[in-house]
Amino acid sequence: MVTTAKDVLQLVAERNVRFIRLQFTDILGVVKNVAIPVSELERALANEIMFDGSSIEGFTRIEESDMNLRPDPSTFALFPWRPRENAVARLICDVYHPDGSPFAGDPRHVLRRALNEAATLGFSVQIGAECEFFLFHRSPEGKPTTVTHDEAGYFDLGPVDLGEDARRDIVIALAEMGIQVEASHHEVAPGQHEIDLKYSDALTAADQVVTLKFVARTIARQHDLHATFMPKPLFGVNGSGMHVHLSLLRGGQNAFFDPQGPHGLSQAALYFIGGLLAHAPAYTAVTNPLVNSYKRLVPGYEAPVHVAWSVQNRSTLVRVPVQRGAGTRLELRSPDPSCNPYLAFAVIIRAGLDGIRRRIEPPPPVDRNLYEMTAAERASLGIRRLPANLAEALAALENDPLIAETLGEHVYTHFLDAKRIEWEIYNSQVSNWELDQYLGTF
Repeated sequence: MVTTAKDVLQLVAERNVRFIRLQFTDILGVVKNVAIPVSELERALANEIMFDGSSIEGFTRIEESDMNLRPDPSTFALFPWRPRENAVARLICDVYHPDGSPFAGDPRHVLRRALNEAATLGFSVQIGAECEFFLFHRSPEGKPTTVTHDEAGYFDLGPVDLGEDARRDIVIALAEMGIQVEASHHEVAPGQHEIDLKYSDALTAADQVVTLKFVARTIARQHDLHATFMPKPLFGVNGSGMHVHLSLLRGGQNAFFDPQGPHGLSQAALYFIGGLLAHAPAYTAVTNPLVNSYKRLVPGYEAPVHVAWSVQNRSTLVRVPVQRGAGTRLELRSPDPSCNPYLAFAVIIRAGLDGIRRRIEPPPPVDRNLYEMTAAERASLGIRRLPANLAEALAALENDPLIAETLGEHVYTHFLDAKRIEWEIYNSQVSNWELDQYLGTF
């Protein structure tokens, strides 16, 4: 296992690595990188590599653009799709100011702050993400289409699942990069797939989600396909989610398990659920950050719409899977894979920890199918709806000081600005649906 700069230098020499990509993400979760020859690696590991942050989304103004990249040795991995001779490797970096202070706009730093708060309460955080995505054909010009390459369904196998080879190669590439995959399979919609990452500490889990997304796109291209993590690329079928499984550990033991508690859950687990429900409208802006995200959060396609929890009922926002003991965990079903996982995990963790701090009791679990209940029935139980669009989610974010504080002023301000612009542009567009609906009638 790579843990130190010395380990990295030794592996680079053994594997004939010639180039290193120093990776980081912008506020929107887009992977950026600075490529260096191996001759510059010692300088990089000594935190001496600078870059211009003025052109990166949500980073800095041009007059304060110099940023310092600090590689995390534990993230070292070779790109298995590149030749073994003159190999290419990557290191994920934290972003700092030249004076040695952490850059507030670094999403990885935002997550670290949330994990530090968990540590002050005596907890460490474990997360496992289930990432869904579509594989589409490319046009003759190489551009993405929405033409699916198969007609398979949930858990179907080849030859019906024509994406099986691509998905297999994605899993193999992830394994060669040291990322453990718990399961992979075809999802409900034609052309839709899922890869489930093994439980790990929250920071590693976020690094792995970022890695999975760019690996999937890279390997899909080799199969002349396009991998998209867009939440709802096709009307009339399920969208792509990123269910987040989460548990807290205290002293190496699962802090969510209590054999004497209701449903085998500890008071900490119940309070954590209370926090997740209380802050759900606000963190939805971060976990579901696109205009398109809200085309997925509609009834009828297995995505949650209402703020409630249950034991196993899959129509609720928070589900408690059946495992108990060391496997006790909560599943948040609303996030989608377009989110920045560092920011998403940070706001989820802080929401739950706020439940523990303030002892927020959740309402009773809902075991009925929420989609089949009437609006009056849901209202009588105090069940709210998640935001119906990005504008509603942004308004909820603006009214929730805890989630704003979690992001920090820099990320909060730049995120809001970017998303307001996105919503305004969307609202000013004339869609094909509008033309079909109105052009010949009015």
